[in-house]
Amino acid sequence: MSVPGPAAGSGGLAGHLDGFVRAVRDAGIPVGISQAVDAAEILTVVDLLDREQLRHGLAAVLLQRAAQRPAYDVLFDLWWPLSDRPALPSAVDPDDGEPGEPGESTFDLPDGTDLAQLMREELGRLLLDGDEEALRRFAREAVDQLGRTAPSPSGQSFFSYRVMRALSPDTLVAQLLAGLLGNAGRGGLAEQVARQTVRERLAAFRAAVEAEVRRRTAAERGRDKVAKNAVRPLADQVDFLRAQAADLAELRRTVAPLARRLAVRLSARRQLGREGRLDFRKTVRASLGTGGVPVVTHHRPRKVHKPELVVLCDVSGSVAGFSHFTLMLTQALREHFSGVRAFAFVDSTDEVTRFFRPGADVADAVARIGREADVVAFDGHSDYGTAFEVFADRWASAVGPKTSLLVLGDGRTNFRSPGLPVLADLVRRSRTAHWLNPEPRRLWGSGDSAADRYGEVVDMVECRNAAQLADFVTTL
Repeated sequence: MSVPGPAAGSGGLAGHLDGFVRAVRDAGIPVGISQAVDAAEILTVVDLLDREQLRHGLAAVLLQRAAQRPAYDVLFDLWWPLSDRPALPSAVDPDDGEPGEPGESTFDLPDGTDLAQLMREELGRLLLDGDEEALRRFAREAVDQLGRTAPSPSGQSFFSYRVMRALSPDTLVAQLLAGLLGNAGRGGLAEQVARQTVRERLAAFRAAVEAEVRRRTAAERGRDKVAKNAVRPLADQVDFLRAQAADLAELRRTVAPLARRLAVRLSARRQLGREGRLDFRKTVRASLGTGGVPVVTHHRPRKVHKPELVVLCDVSGSVAGFSHFTLMLTQALREHFSGVRAFAFVDSTDEVTRFFRPGADVADAVARIGREADVVAFDGHSDYGTAFEVFADRWASAVGPKTSLLVLGDGRTNFRSPGLPVLADLVRRSRTAHWLNPEPRRLWGSGDSAADRYGEVVDMVECRNAAQLADFVTTL
């Protein structure tokens, strides 16, 4: 690993660490002053030439959750790269003991030998050995020899797909399995372990290639520019409207505790004093010891009633990612409310509570809503006015003084009637009413958005990601 010297940035090693900490903070990972001080202390107690020791040491003081680790690793590879001089034992000339310069092949190629084929054979050997450090150095050599191309319009000169296409590591699976199993034979637990080992080593090689491509691109275009594109947003910062399938599992883990907190905030508090109603019989019995004077009063245990919740969710195509999240939230809330009734709408409304039984899969519920729920009456484009009217006509009794009303949607009406009087009546009859909008506040009222007008009759809240949902729950 190359340790940055004074030339790497103002302030030498301390300045370099400061830049790294700032990059971690910019990626959405909260890093306080005390953690930054601890990170500086780490540099005095770890071996700076041991890259993995430095990686884990800084992670121990800068990270709070396991979900932050992928973003941290990407930034660490950009700020603390491997040495610029790869050292492959098999590629070193024994006469001089030094590997070749970057851009010059370190493999001794006989005439007519295919470099890609030779490197592919070397990759198979390294994957079989499982030496992580050697595999990372090989990845650097592979990017240098096989990943270079003419600069693209973005200015990038190295691409990981060229390396993976030339080496085709996935085609080595059978060879690796045979090498790992030896005489054990196929089938059983041994093969399962071997296949898992192969998958992990192939994934490690891909990650090493991608890290090297990012490092070289950062050298050409700057670390800050590459970091903005290379670091994926944390789960609680993923925009609901752009959430991918890979983000949903982490979102589920994020939503569950938020649902519990939201249930507490929305719960109805009965004004029955600190201890509930007076228990007349116990109070009279206790007064016998004081001559019939009720010096000490006894009260019945206060009953905590779960609140009622009605959720109105836009499931049109324009907010498909957000509707998946909101239905996930609805499923989590059912565990904390005595009566959760969920209604979905596009240009009509239908109750979808039946799809959210305890233990139901959210993805399956969303698919069933699309197939079975009567949410499209005309053309399948959002019609908030008609949806509110259908709800008020068919389920007027669902909203009452004990009900918390939660509307979820972007408020884009396709220039149709917004149904403001109907919504205002529902809000007036409910205990509390809130609207979570996945669009940025600056877009409310633009085009066909009626969010600014809805905001006059209901508490309209910008809710583009789980972090904003947490803020909403906290300030509720």
